[in-house]
Amino acid sequence: MKLLFIVFSFLLITSCQKEKPSTLIPNFLVGDWIRVNEEEGNITYETWNTNLKGLGYTLKENDTIFKEKLSFITVKDTLFLKVKGINDTATLFKLTQQTDSSFVCKNPKNEFPKTIQYYLENEQLKAIVSANNF
Repeated sequence: MKLLFIVFSFLLITSCQKEKPSTLIPNFLVGDWIRVNEEEGNITYETWNTNLKGLGYTLKENDTIFKEKLSFITVKDTLFLKVKGINDTATLFKLTQQTDSSFVCKNPKNEFPKTIQYYLENEQLKAIVSANNF
């Protein structure tokens, strides 16, 4: 009887544990990318390494006019895109949707952007930033 109680208790405890959601690391980002719809005279690059740390920067006549550091961090089992650039303080965007070739991150408290989407289409990396939801 004691053994039956122990087995039942173990099963009850293990069945009550929360299952952690599976989060894919967006490895499709790895590589060197060039923005194709940039303003005349500007060239924007984004580079991601295998540790999913990225660097985005814009050149105008060989001068860097914009630069931001990008990375993915986990906070309490939740994946965030961390962006540090214009401001001294990094901004976190919570990963809210993903597939094997896309993801959406949101931060409704950020002035702009509130939503960032990356997706791979025909071997091109595309990004959309928005003040609204898509």
